[in-house]
Amino acid sequence: MTDVPFTDASSGPARPARTGSLLEADARTRRRNAAEARFRLYGIAAVGVGLFFLAALLYAIFSNGIGAFQQTGYTLQVEFREDVLDKTGNRDLEDIKSVKTFAYSPLLRAAMLREIETHGIDTPLADAKTTGFSSPLDKLFSDGARSTLRDMVLADPSLIGQTVAVRILASSRVDGYLKGRVSRESIERDKNLDAVHLDLIDKLREAGVATKGFNLAFITGPDASDARPEQAGLGVAMLGSLYMMIVVLLLSLPIGVAASIYLEEFAPQNRFTDIIEVNISNLAAVPSIVFGILGLAVFIQFVHLPQSAPLVGGLVLSLMTLPTIIISTRASLKAVPPSIRDAALGVGASKMQAVFHHVLPLAMPGILTGTIIGLAQALGETAPLLLIGMVGFIASNYPDGAISGFLAPNSAMPAQIYEWAKRADPAFYERAWGGIIILLLFLMTMNIIAIILRRRFERRW
Repeated sequence: MTDVPFTDASSGPARPARTGSLLEADARTRRRNAAEARFRLYGIAAVGVGLFFLAALLYAIFSNGIGAFQQTGYTLQVEFREDVLDKTGNRDLEDIKSVKTFAYSPLLRAAMLREIETHGIDTPLADAKTTGFSSPLDKLFSDGARSTLRDMVLADPSLIGQTVAVRILASSRVDGYLKGRVSRESIERDKNLDAVHLDLIDKLREAGVATKGFNLAFITGPDASDARPEQAGLGVAMLGSLYMMIVVLLLSLPIGVAASIYLEEFAPQNRFTDIIEVNISNLAAVPSIVFGILGLAVFIQFVHLPQSAPLVGGLVLSLMTLPTIIISTRASLKAVPPSIRDAALGVGASKMQAVFHHVLPLAMPGILTGTIIGLAQALGETAPLLLIGMVGFIASNYPDGAISGFLAPNSAMPAQIYEWAKRADPAFYERAWGGIIILLLFLMTMNIIAIILRRRFERRW
């Protein structure tokens, strides 16, 4: 080692000799270290900003949507009076069916008045008179409460003549009041409830009659009309999304993988294949609503497939997902070393045997990952579903069977969330946030599965 500087006539004058210890950083090294430290701080700050906005987004979603998983209701002792529900006393199901839904209203009022009297609650509503078929007490109940009682009787006529404890859903305004969504100030401009109702609700809550419980119907139940937001659920829309994902998987995976294998392993490199590759890349960047217009024009107006059917939604989403699967599959095939192909060909395997017996199994983790990510992308799409009519009706009934599940009109999770966000009642807005939570859980699960599959089957060479 020497302190004499190296001199090369061709590279210009020599640099001056370094003075001082090699263990002590000079000015240039200090500037370089300072630049690296600043860049590290910039990176940490960028990650911090991203995490901050992610935390803010998750907080907004969960704080606004967690209320959808709880629902207010009353536990009432309902007397199914025979003189109202079965005047003949012969328990004939047809006679029981002829009793209209509004005839169950007096049963609800009587059950609530018994609870008020039992707990010694003083309220003017206990003495309020019924006008026609309406009573001030009716505003405490969900519009579907009477239908709930009627369905119970039709399912089990032996209930007639008995007094049974029944969980009755509260109205959306009462539910919002107990959740803090509705205040006494805002209720002054509301025609549904007034301060007297809220006073009664407070006393019923203290008595344990009005309680909040886990809302399983939000996850498993169907959608409801604008008048019954407390009964709206995501179950039918989740089933519609499942049927669409089945269609997407059955079409996109084999077609996308076959096209990728041909383009990557067998297709000649010429101008025609270059045009195909460019168009595949362009299709991956096309806005999803364009695929919705294509599905509307081709599958509904030309082929005359049923509108709003999961089959049509699956076909549209398959067209949208194909470019993603093809690009990811080609990248996975390209990542397999050429030496594996050469080794297979060297021992006498044909081109097809080398691809299907050696290359494809090694590329399968990447193919599965790309497929699951493509499915997750399709699961969260809304714009194509709007154009094929999957938000044009209330998905209030489950399909009758597998065939009906594909062909009967239905909705999907993102379309249902969009529909709830449009409705006026704040309870639907809360359910829209709750639907986003469920959709995020589905997407997170699919991405976790993709990561696990990649790490489980990935091979290193």
